Amino acid sequence: MGFLEQFNPFSRSGIWMFLILMVSVYIVTIVVERAYVLWFRFKIDANQILSRIISFVDSNNYSRAIEVCNARQNHPLCVVLKSGLLKANRSDVEIRRAMEQATLKVSPEIQKRVPYLATLANVATLLGLLGTIFGLIMAFEGVEMASAAKKQEVLARGISLAMNTTAFGLIVAIPTTIAHAVLSSRQNALLDLIEDSALTLFNHLSAKNRVGTMKH
Repeated sequence: MGFLEQFNPFSRSGIWMFLILMVSVYIVTIVVERAYVLWFRFKIDANQILSRIISFVDSNNYSRAIEVCNARQNHPLCVVLKSGLLKANRSDVEIRRAMEQATLKVSPEIQKRVPYLATLANVATLLGLLGTIFGLIMAFEGVEMASAAKKQEVLARGISLAMNTTAFGLIVAIPTTIAHAVLSSRQNALLDLIEDSALTLFNHLSAKNRVGTMKH
């Protein structure tokens, strides 16, 4: 046994450490991608966007209001607000339905893959425990074949190596659980922002339509 191999848990803990490592790589990929999308790609000044849209709506310039949305046409908030503007002269029911349908359409883009993190954290923990169980089985089998003088040494080394998989599983699972909580909080905040902005625009369009109806 080489010197480096002796202190490398991956080389002696079987396939379990590598399975957990593969899970951790997938986790990192999800966290990085979702963090980029939720904090950078979907970053927007909702108050400014909404203020400009309402200003154009008040002046009956709906085409300019839609242009504001088109400037960020791939952002979920603008998709939802634009759906309401396209139905601006219709009934309240039609406006609300259009915005609700748009919200349902963009929600998966905000929420996708984040729920996987909770499952992957559990998988990493369970793989660690399973690796430990198999490691202990192998350790006790090794004790049976070892000489009397080396039984204790073989058992101690086997248990130590078996515990590596549990430790590694927890090392992966704990940050993953934290990342899941943080990303879930961010996506919920974004969904709340979309809902609040959509409601504000809906109320404004509804009030404007009522005023127009009364004038006629």
